[in-house]
Amino acid sequence: MPLYEHVFLTRQDVSAQQVDALVQELQSIIENGGGKVGKVEYWGIKSLTYRIKKNRKAHFSMLNIEAPPAAVAELERQERISSDVIRFLTIKVDEHEQGPSPMMRRAERDEREGRDRGDRGDRGDRGDRDGRRGPRRDRDRDFGAREVPSDETEGAAGGEETT
Repeated sequence: MPLYEHVFLTRQDVSAQQVDALVQELQSIIENGGGKVGKVEYWGIKSLTYRIKKNRKAHFSMLNIEAPPAAVAELERQERISSDVIRFLTIKVDEHEQGPSPMMRRAERDEREGRDRGDRGDRGDRGDRDGRRGPRRDRDRDFGAREVPSDETEGAAGGEETT
């Protein structure tokens, strides 16, 4: 039987328990179609690059499936009908990856390093960027009243030259 990786996104206002129930429902569709689900991963709520059906975030889940094409077609049909699923992608693969997926390894690495997403970590303050930019200018001097040299003030009002 062919092997597939199936990733689907559910609306952000759905609870994690409802996502689990949806995964169970999708597993039963595959099993009723003569296939089996090898691995299920819940990747959590992640921000979307752009809005999808008015959602800025979504629950991400992945299934490793071994099933006939008809069962996968039924799975996708049910997801199109569901109002909770906002996107899905099914990819046929030669073999399933053993161990956690790259998304799960990334989450584990971030937890292990004690880093929160979006944290600047050990980069600290930007400072003067190692001299690549000039020295930081004084705000009062830059935005204060402009000093006009004395030779510009004479005759410059009417645009006439004085000779």
